[in-house]
Amino acid sequence: MFFKKNMTLAVASAALILSGCATVGSDFKAPANVAEASFRHAQGTTDAAAHLPQQWWSVFGDATLNQLEQQALADSPSVKAAAQRLLQAEAQLGVVRANDRPQLNVSAGISNSRTSANTSQGIALGRRAIEGNNYSVGTSFSYELDLLGRVRRAIEAADAQALAAQADRDGVMLVLTSQVATAYWQLRGLDAETAILRGALDTRRETEQLVNARFDAGLTNELDTARARIERANAEADLEEVQRQRNALEHGLAVLLGASPSSTVLPAVAGTTTDAALPQPPAIPVGLPASLLGQRPDLAESVANLKAANANIAVAEGAFYPSLSLTGNFGFASESLSEIAKGGSRQFSFGPLALSLPVLDGGRNKANLAVAQARYDEALANHQNRLLTALREVEDSLSDVQQRQRQGQAQAVSREAAQRAYLVARARYERGLSTYLDVTDAQRSSLSADRAAVQIDTQRLLAAVAVARALGAGWQPQGGLATLAAQ
Repeated sequence: MFFKKNMTLAVASAALILSGCATVGSDFKAPANVAEASFRHAQGTTDAAAHLPQQWWSVFGDATLNQLEQQALADSPSVKAAAQRLLQAEAQLGVVRANDRPQLNVSAGISNSRTSANTSQGIALGRRAIEGNNYSVGTSFSYELDLLGRVRRAIEAADAQALAAQADRDGVMLVLTSQVATAYWQLRGLDAETAILRGALDTRRETEQLVNARFDAGLTNELDTARARIERANAEADLEEVQRQRNALEHGLAVLLGASPSSTVLPAVAGTTTDAALPQPPAIPVGLPASLLGQRPDLAESVANLKAANANIAVAEGAFYPSLSLTGNFGFASESLSEIAKGGSRQFSFGPLALSLPVLDGGRNKANLAVAQARYDEALANHQNRLLTALREVEDSLSDVQQRQRQGQAQAVSREAAQRAYLVARARYERGLSTYLDVTDAQRSSLSADRAAVQIDTQRLLAAVAVARALGAGWQPQGGLATLAAQ
């Protein structure tokens, strides 16, 4: 029964070989695309062709950010490491491609030998020993005829893995640039908050002087002076806390830029609240959900890994079929070096044209095929998870943009009312119509509203960065990646 089964396999293999066009495995088909629908939280209409420029951070119109991004791409160790992984994958592709080409080796040698006179051969020669030098030079040739395409499938897998490494590098660059933009706007937000706190500290010092003067004139009590001192000290403490947060962010930004955390990579903005004011976030063009497959390098990497896994299934299938190889050699051999180039010293062989068919392997080939199939199924599940995660990230970031804008509008009303309440409370206190407690409450509310407004403005900028990153920013597939993205 066993030999009958293998005879059937051998006949089928021979039929495939004779056909001359058979290839093991199935050609890769990209997974089904997502529905052509708009994002739930996208403002206005979406466009399938919507795309950011390659240097996507330029939409913010900030020269300092542009400079930091360029420095990060040039000096970041993470980008350099990703580039080296790409070089490794490309070199590995070259190694696999070599298996589809003839192998030719050149060799030369010299040896000295002596046979025994007491062996059967020596006795047949009259108990004589054969000794002397032997010189040889020649070439050897070998080639596997890839009639079933097993080697071609291996090359396809290696090529897809190189594309995955390219997408991985692009993904590292995308993450890095978004991290730099995030850290930059957080730092600028803290600078704006610092300017507000400095203004509040100046106001509290003036108020403390006013309260002390009223105390000296007998118009107030010591409790008011203590409250004024507390408010001034709290403002100083808040300034130190913001500076602590800024130091930590600057250290992180320095590492992203490939610089020492001890270096000053972004000096604080000095000046008034107006000088440190944050810009309005730019509008980020939003495409359809289906366009994510062509705009995110992590999804392109996922599809490339799927293609490699599909090709590896074919390689595992190829192990069940015969392999056909051809070998040969040609050269010269002589006892005398002066005669090595003569026609009588010529030696050669052609063949064998060897056909090998696995018969007993203990189930190894079957297990390898099961492993390859399971790895493909895993890669498919991972791709589906990545796609859903990408869609969620876009929806989350678009929702943040909407809600932060509405939150800012509501906060503007609160800020205006808090500022007015402080002016009224201070005027009433100076006229002796209310206590200093009303002033401190109004000061706290006004300061809290001002800081909240800056924090919301910062979050709006960060939401714009998040949208750009979730949409793949300015990444544009090239070469084989463009083909995969279009599938």
